[in-house]
Amino acid sequence: MKRFFTYLKTELKLSLRDMNMVIFAIIMPLVIFIILGIIYGTKPAYDGADYTFMEQSFGAVSAVAICASGLMGLPLAVSGLRELKILKRLRVTPVSPVFILGVELSMYIVYCAVSLATLSVAALLWGVQLHGSLPAFLGSWLLTMLSTLSVGMLVGGVAKDTKQASVIASILYFPMLIFSGTTLPIEVMPKAMQKIVSIFPLTQGLTLMKHTFLGIQTGNVLLPVGVMAGVTALCVCLSIRFFRWETD
Repeated sequence: MKRFFTYLKTELKLSLRDMNMVIFAIIMPLVIFIILGIIYGTKPAYDGADYTFMEQSFGAVSAVAICASGLMGLPLAVSGLRELKILKRLRVTPVSPVFILGVELSMYIVYCAVSLATLSVAALLWGVQLHGSLPAFLGSWLLTMLSTLSVGMLVGGVAKDTKQASVIASILYFPMLIFSGTTLPIEVMPKAMQKIVSIFPLTQGLTLMKHTFLGIQTGNVLLPVGVMAGVTALCVCLSIRFFRWETD
């Protein structure tokens, strides 16, 4: 465990120097939330709603960090180690793919957790209250985060280099960011589009996070939980099985 935390500490230091994830996973969601707060304040989500627009948006904004970490940060971090031949050197040590991917996964879990904490503090400025169950919301947030990060872990584990990882990550990142409900509410989409975007694990997670935060009856939760758990298990297994140590 000492080796794990030493490597994690080193990776965090290097990541903080780069500042990309600090900007996109922590600062950007916070800025978005503050702008929404300035515009909407304590206004209800719609006429007669029991919750405010800010309370309705909390889950979606918190998913911005998850999306940035899982679909951009993690793939580029792992593929960057491969391109710099760091993984090639680590291959001759007792280090395994599980160890390397576990460290990178843990680092981006830290980013997501810090983002959620800063948003929770900012939410106090507009009196945002949790109407549902805290354990249920944190559970849905955790499952959403792990399923999204596992996708990024797969991309980073098998991509040849950062260029290839960047292309694949962009193909995944922008559709999920726009159509999963993070930026464009799912409710305003046509019914046909809603069915299409429901295949995204992030869509399932955002719906569950929104319902658990607002205390809305979610009905059968087995489908979203099953989708996210299945995606997580599949991506983790594939990323370990087909992990590439070198670019060749």
